[in-house]
Amino acid sequence: MDLSSPTTGLQHLQGAHWNLSVPELYEEIVRRKEGRIAFRGPIVTNTGEYTGRSPHDKYIVLDGVTDENVWWDGGEARRFTPAQFDRLLARQQAYLQGRDVFVQDCHAGADPKHKLAVRVITQNAWHALFARNMFIQEDDAAKLAEFAPDFTIVHTPDFLADPETDGTRSEVFIVLNFARRMILIGGSKYAGEIKKSIFTTLNYLLPLKGVLGMHCSANVGADGDSALFFGLSGTGKTTLSADSERALIGDDEHGWSEDGIFNFEGGCYAKVIRLSPEAEPEIYAQTQNFGTILENVVFAEGTRHLDLDDATFTQNTRASYPLGNVPGVVADGRGGHPKNVVLLTCDAFGVMPPIARLTPAQAMYHFISGYTAKVAGTERGVTEPKAAFSACFGAPFMPLHPAEYAKLLGQQTSAHESTCWLVNTGWSGGPYGEGERMAIQHSRALLRAALDGQLADVEFREDPTFGFDVPTSCPGVPSEILDPRATWSDPAAYDDRAAGLAEMFQQNFERFASGTTADVRAAGPRIALTS
Repeated sequence: MDLSSPTTGLQHLQGAHWNLSVPELYEEIVRRKEGRIAFRGPIVTNTGEYTGRSPHDKYIVLDGVTDENVWWDGGEARRFTPAQFDRLLARQQAYLQGRDVFVQDCHAGADPKHKLAVRVITQNAWHALFARNMFIQEDDAAKLAEFAPDFTIVHTPDFLADPETDGTRSEVFIVLNFARRMILIGGSKYAGEIKKSIFTTLNYLLPLKGVLGMHCSANVGADGDSALFFGLSGTGKTTLSADSERALIGDDEHGWSEDGIFNFEGGCYAKVIRLSPEAEPEIYAQTQNFGTILENVVFAEGTRHLDLDDATFTQNTRASYPLGNVPGVVADGRGGHPKNVVLLTCDAFGVMPPIARLTPAQAMYHFISGYTAKVAGTERGVTEPKAAFSACFGAPFMPLHPAEYAKLLGQQTSAHESTCWLVNTGWSGGPYGEGERMAIQHSRALLRAALDGQLADVEFREDPTFGFDVPTSCPGVPSEILDPRATWSDPAAYDDRAAGLAEMFQQNFERFASGTTADVRAAGPRIALTS
């Protein structure tokens, strides 16, 4: 197999290691001192300066393929010219001369109609293991021999961009070229950039074919009732979808087509800081496995026992592991049309109720709004929860106008009569610093009641500020926490915070309003702007 094709142009390499197995990659990782083996077998690595994504260093090449489709002026897409791409690729090619590379050929997308063949070329064995964990493996040797990638990633984490020469913002770069079907990544060892670059690619390609790309987890109950959990990192979509009573489809990236939902990935990339074996047993078990990669996790010298509570390097410690290692996982990564759709938010103001039922228009409004709090460590510079709006609960990964994704969501939920919920895993009894974080046990109980239909017959009240319906009782949950205003010692202070948050929603939605319908625009908070 050859990497010197016009697509990649890699020549004079020291060696190319194709599709090595997990044990073979372990040997290379240890031999090259890229990581160390901890107690019970996981590989522990350190990503250095970059312990989270660098969203402001991501670019899309502006050309005849993307000029009319990408939401350039209002979104988070940053322009890169074809000439800049060619220069940067040439510098990457020169950098890799005389070096080893590791190649993994795999797929993204469990639905055969919509899968993407992905070739990952990286300078590090541990990043090759990450790609092997996170994407869907092709185990047929004959098919691997004939593998033809739809997209190729060239990943050089130790190669730094020169902003003056390359036209980048910093030394880090993630550049997507849809015409060339290539992605260039460099300057950061944080492995999440690899998976999120393909996620962004699918979120560009699939909606153009009428398939919704979603930043969500998904699981399915014993009766075949699937559920979606939208949310940014830190809102609980990985933790809450890992439920012993339901089978996991995937924890982060999915598509919704005419045939149902399907996972984009073959693995999980879970946060593990202060992971509890009691509250999160399914994820905790994976930190003890051979084949798991642990990023920036601290362990004891000698015994190599992990300390998952230690945030010396970052709050954003991560575990990458194959879905096949999770007991009871849905083997083919697919599910039927979801019966329930859950929008997760981490409300740092303590205003949102722990659960609310949404109308279809409210679901589209809150989906476009994507309100949450950025959680410490998820992005560089974020050291404590901070209120934020991220369209479609994943704006950096959604190159099209958010209304395009919301329209597909509305069409699918209406066609398949999905019930939509808003769940707050953030603060209660006051804002961050005064109130307390929602107990995960209560969040689990509320979700199970919603998914099992137990909330169908309870009484609901209408929230006076946001207009959605809030249950007044739920089995296994103290009724007092269902009314956030009642949890505050000063109800007037709650009213002020609620009004302030409502105004933030309205101001944020102004830039999306022109692309939405009247019923969606009317589905927001019921309070007039004061400025």
